[in-house]
Amino acid sequence: MPNATATTTISTVGLPSRRNTELALLVFAVLIPCFAYANVGLAMDGAMPSGMLGYSLGLGLMAGVAHLVVRKFARYADPLLLPLATLLNGLGLVLIWRLDQSPRLIQRAKSAFGSFQPDAPKQLLFTAVGIALFIGVLMLLKDHRILQRYTYISMAVALFLLVVPMFFPAVNGAKIWISIPGLGTIQPGEFAKIVIAVFFSGYLMVKRDALALASRRFMGMYLPRGRDLGPILAVWAMSILILVFETDLGTSLLFFGLFVVMLYVATERTSWIFFGLLMSAVGAVGVATFESHVQKRVNAWLDPFACYKTDPSGACQQIGDAVMSFGSGGTLGSGLGQGNSDLIGFAANADFILSTVGEELGLAGMMALLLLYGLIVERGVRTALAARDPFGKLLAVGLSGAFALQVFVVAGGVMGLIPLTGMTMPFLAAGGSSIIANWALIGILIRISDTARRPAPSPASSPDAEMTQVVRP
Repeated sequence: MPNATATTTISTVGLPSRRNTELALLVFAVLIPCFAYANVGLAMDGAMPSGMLGYSLGLGLMAGVAHLVVRKFARYADPLLLPLATLLNGLGLVLIWRLDQSPRLIQRAKSAFGSFQPDAPKQLLFTAVGIALFIGVLMLLKDHRILQRYTYISMAVALFLLVVPMFFPAVNGAKIWISIPGLGTIQPGEFAKIVIAVFFSGYLMVKRDALALASRRFMGMYLPRGRDLGPILAVWAMSILILVFETDLGTSLLFFGLFVVMLYVATERTSWIFFGLLMSAVGAVGVATFESHVQKRVNAWLDPFACYKTDPSGACQQIGDAVMSFGSGGTLGSGLGQGNSDLIGFAANADFILSTVGEELGLAGMMALLLLYGLIVERGVRTALAARDPFGKLLAVGLSGAFALQVFVVAGGVMGLIPLTGMTMPFLAAGGSSIIANWALIGILIRISDTARRPAPSPASSPDAEMTQVVRP
């Protein structure tokens, strides 16, 4: 008689935790910025930087603590997300410190403000706060599906974060910051992208069937029903209001683009992409016709050298200097600490920090950096594919899409592909709000990936189950 085998439809064997792989990658993610830090010091001063030991220990300690928390609270999470974020953050600290050592930037700051305050120590502090928030997300958010309960609360919070900068003075022509006495300035839009992704995920999970319905076919596309256009029209109107009242092209593109991407993923209708691109173009052209700040950004994008010396806002000169820095970098770059991207001015370590990468690391370094960003997006999308619940799938796609859109609008603006937006490059540029919000984003993605890759629990034994045996004559 052949041997009988028991079978079950529930697999209790999952993927390996890959925590040792994450630890090995984290070692490289810490060592590479440390070598870059030493390289900058040797290139600029001919000696090892005095803060080399403190920087190495600080970055290594923060990465180690984050790894231990992931090992404890998200054992089956994706092993690449934390090392990639650590590497980008570490390289950003090195680039900011490199620009802090520029005599031209120091002299310019003293002439304009009377003193010079380096940004690297503040960025290191913000990194510590961001990793602390990352740890808090993993420890407190046991299940990402809890966020679904706060769908409409998230909408109210997101609207508040997007509207409140309108009541504060403009900085460099855009109202995207709020000033808090004792804390400095905060950019609410960085946190709003996470809250918006939570709202869109909860909303589209419920409404996706209605939004997927089509009324007629036109030129190979399924056109949505008229009453289903309401949500996209409301979000489009909100993005236009942000562009008008805050003159912030970056947040407007991010807000509307995120909704269109998540809408397409939820409904699988290419017609939403068509309507999204059409409405984006109509809104941007319409606002640019009467908003002077947006007009200046567009003119600087079309021909920066035509207004290089005549534009009082400096937008043309900044983009022109950035284009020249990319050109002088060539294929392999001039070497860390040996470029002239500090000539761009006050935005050299913020909007235009990619110019330093392009000049000192060249095309090869720039492609490697964009590959790191692409890997984060890819791991986020892979997490969405592995997620077992529709809310987790949409949330992972939304967070990955928001991250990808921000990288695109910043890199595209600095390189002259699209008009400059004024947003910060995730993990790389100086800015407390950006670094803290993006560490929270990575924490949520790690939580979703842990839930997706975690082995299914063993089925509970039933006391009523009986052993049966088939007897054949």
